[in-house]
Amino acid sequence: MPTYDYVCDACQHEFELFQSMKDDPIRKCPQCKRLKLRRLFGTGAAVVFKGSGFYQTDYRSESYKKAAAADKQSSSSSSSDSGSKKSSKD
Repeated sequence: MPTYDYVCDACQHEFELFQSMKDDPIRKCPQCKRLKLRRLFGTGAAVVFKGSGFYQTDYRSESYKKAAAADKQSSSSSSSDSGSKKSSKD
């Protein structure tokens, strides 16, 4: 459930409230009991995706995955080749 910020225009009381997204905003201030409460626009919380299936690379095509694997293998083999050249110079 999201947290909403509220402020009362009558007494300037500010507070946060956990509410369902389906709930209507409350109108009555819990401190002064007047109907001058309004919901503030806040930055809110960031959306957090947990688990698999939320990354761009999870939905790549098979051809992209094969090309990326081939590129990874060629870059690792070229770095191991350069390492053997260095050892022959010493």
